[in-house]
Amino acid sequence: MITLIGGIVLLIVGYFTYGRFIEKNFTVEPDRPTPAETLRDGYDFVPMPKWKNAIIQLLNIAGTGPIFGPIMGALYGPVAYIWIIIGAIFAGAVHDYMIGMISLRNGGAHLPELASKYLGKPVKHVVNIFTMLLLLLVGTVFVTSPANLISSFTPSWMTIGMITGLIFIYYIISTVLPIDKALGKVYPIFGAILIISTIAIGTSLLAGGHSIPNLTPASMTNWHPEGTPIFPIIFFTISCGAISGFHATQSPMVSRTSTNEREGRFTFYGMMIAEGVIAMIWAAAAMSLFNGQTLSQMIAAGTPSVVVNQVSILLLGNILGTIAIFGVIVLPLSSGLSAFRSLRTILADYLNIKQDTLKKILMLTIPLYVISFGLTQVDFNLLWRYFNWANQVTAVISLLVATRYLYLKEKNYFVTLVPATFMLYAVVVYIVSQPIGFGLGLGTVTYALSLIGTLLILGQFWKSGKKQKNDLLPDSSLLTDHLTYATPATSSGS
Repeated sequence: MITLIGGIVLLIVGYFTYGRFIEKNFTVEPDRPTPAETLRDGYDFVPMPKWKNAIIQLLNIAGTGPIFGPIMGALYGPVAYIWIIIGAIFAGAVHDYMIGMISLRNGGAHLPELASKYLGKPVKHVVNIFTMLLLLLVGTVFVTSPANLISSFTPSWMTIGMITGLIFIYYIISTVLPIDKALGKVYPIFGAILIISTIAIGTSLLAGGHSIPNLTPASMTNWHPEGTPIFPIIFFTISCGAISGFHATQSPMVSRTSTNEREGRFTFYGMMIAEGVIAMIWAAAAMSLFNGQTLSQMIAAGTPSVVVNQVSILLLGNILGTIAIFGVIVLPLSSGLSAFRSLRTILADYLNIKQDTLKKILMLTIPLYVISFGLTQVDFNLLWRYFNWANQVTAVISLLVATRYLYLKEKNYFVTLVPATFMLYAVVVYIVSQPIGFGLGLGTVTYALSLIGTLLILGQFWKSGKKQKNDLLPDSSLLTDHLTYATPATSSGS
């Protein structure tokens, strides 16, 4: 219990201390017009209040990641707490804040455009591929997981296939609506369900006399029943809740609806901390209610949705437990919708197809949903593994974009370079060792080859950065994006 409460306190303290330091290092311009004002189009660029942006950001990034990931991470024991706390404060929240704010300074640009600007145009194509692959996998995973949850309390005649189809219909309807209608009207309700259900689970866990494992010298061992190594697997098992590249695809959406740069710390950094709290609660619940072997068998028998059902019913009873399950369902529904919305806009930018008519919107949307529906027939656990790797590769790219931004601005870039280096090494080790990659297994050869690969990538990154900085003119947009516009841009949608 002490570790759970202490960990949540540390996350909150991290927001007020390290979060403020990151904000100061970035240097916000409160009087600078934002894309929501200068590029207002009534569809994607729409000014919305701070509280609504924060709820949309939380629901966009949360998905089932901070629940399913920590549930599977609980197999490792209390050591999972360490990654959630440190990852959220020093990596994930910094990642989300920097990409959100850099996007805000660049007209609400998505990650591929930012990568092209700060890392070079050839990188844009690689980032586009990774980003679109990630969003397609995210959207599919976040259709499959709520469909499994919904099927647990629907009539037997309603198959998972039917439920999946209904979710896609909901997504299509929401996609053609302006962001303030599709997300701004519904997400506050979803947010209330999420917050209430999370508080209920946490309160019941703390007040119910359950034996919540604490982090002690004796418990800082690998509890995984199959002996799966902590490094690098836990950093891919628990991504949402610690650091997730998916968030870099979502923060630009909210940068297009923010009206003041001062909102960034609460909206981007703060909502990642909130996701860390959700992850702590679900990891603690899984560890407290089930031993490792039982937990592993439950996950293997279906998906972590089986554990969600059991935790909710055991802690809250049938009625409140069902409400809590609804709270978990709204997470992937909202994140899945946001993933497909981001995927459509990124693809539209890449193909230069302006999304100004319903025909053009559906021309990109329908094929994406057809491909995703086909992927729902693939084994969930396989999808999750590919999603997690693509997710963390995207996180590395995002952190390197942020590092280059800070480096060119002559600000403290170690705040992003350190987590970028760590995660880069982890993703290289993962792809070299795992069956989905080169399958060399974990050993001295893998660690050595991965270290060499990581250093080569970082060396090239540093070399290109120095050249880019030396070639910059004083009035380059890479250096002057903090300056206010003389006159806000106007558009027909204003």
